[in-house]
Amino acid sequence: MSYQTEEEQVERIKEVWQRHGVPVLTGVVLALAGVFGWNGWNNYQETKAANASAVYQSMLESVLQDDSEASRTRGAELAEQLRSDYPGTRYARFAALMQARLAVEAGDFAAAETLLRDVAKEGKDAALQEVARQRLARVLAQLERAEEGLELLSAPVTGELLAGREEVRGDLLLSLGRLADARQAYQAALDATTDQRARPQLQLKLDDLAEEAS
Repeated sequence: MSYQTEEEQVERIKEVWQRHGVPVLTGVVLALAGVFGWNGWNNYQETKAANASAVYQSMLESVLQDDSEASRTRGAELAEQLRSDYPGTRYARFAALMQARLAVEAGDFAAAETLLRDVAKEGKDAALQEVARQRLARVLAQLERAEEGLELLSAPVTGELLAGREEVRGDLLLSLGRLADARQAYQAALDATTDQRARPQLQLKLDDLAEEAS
């Protein structure tokens, strides 16, 4: 068995370091940079989401607190801020829906159409897309483009989304004078809904059609 002297051990360590020290050190540095970079990115995303949430809350308060022109204007400004400063977030899409609602209330259906089409094209949230399509279909009906609106209502959905879609279809079909098709759509909406508050309205629409048919 051979024993290394202290000098030989030091020389051996130097040799190993010269061969492998720099790659090992580089790997450690890169790993640490990845960890700190990932943590920094997560912190940035969390801060961004918190800021967007605060702006969204302010927007809701401005729009819902009263019906004054000043509140509506402030709400529209905050909605625009969300869409410009936080694009791609759910808050930006919610803001677009709110802007579309304000546009409809102001009678600006063309602006509402543009906003709703943007949300409907966003592929990250299928439920939000469906809500946007249903509202867009109603806007198109106001623009006397009900047939185009009906074409939007074809994606497979379930539950309350299906109930809402079938009610929209019924309203559009009714506006086109297609009473039998409208009756079928309203019945499908009634069958799909579990919302007890929605059932009386749907039943009333069915009853009105029954009276027209008699």
